[in-house]
Amino acid sequence: MADLFDKYRVFYKQPPDIILARNFIRERLINNQSIIFVALEQLDDTQLPVGFTQLYPMYSSVRAIKNWILNDLYVDLAHRRKGIAEKLILTAMQFAKEDNAKFVQLETAIDNNSAQSLYESMGFIKQPAGNDFFVYRIDFM
Repeated sequence: MADLFDKYRVFYKQPPDIILARNFIRERLINNQSIIFVALEQLDDTQLPVGFTQLYPMYSSVRAIKNWILNDLYVDLAHRRKGIAEKLILTAMQFAKEDNAKFVQLETAIDNNSAQSLYESMGFIKQPAGNDFFVYRIDFM
């Protein structure tokens, strides 16, 4: 998982740092600060992690509800175009619904056209946002 997280960070133009990646993921899990879903692919007798998504809780005091930010989504380059990202997103959405969230929100780079197409095909709606990223959201209620 740490290797995938490191590749994800490199995708967003951060320097590779497997120790930082491992420590960051470990801290999130130990402190119950995020939920991670991992896609595995069978190779001989081994299941290899090939993609992941990480969700962070987001709270609304006025509505007194918890929602989820799908902050990280990554599929290893060799395993793209197999529907893994869509399955990870669907798993995250199902989790959020079962957790009584009202929506899932995510961001993607403005030049990540393939991700934008996927999100829009799944029902996410583009929200007004800043200059470097688009914000997408899907409501459940």
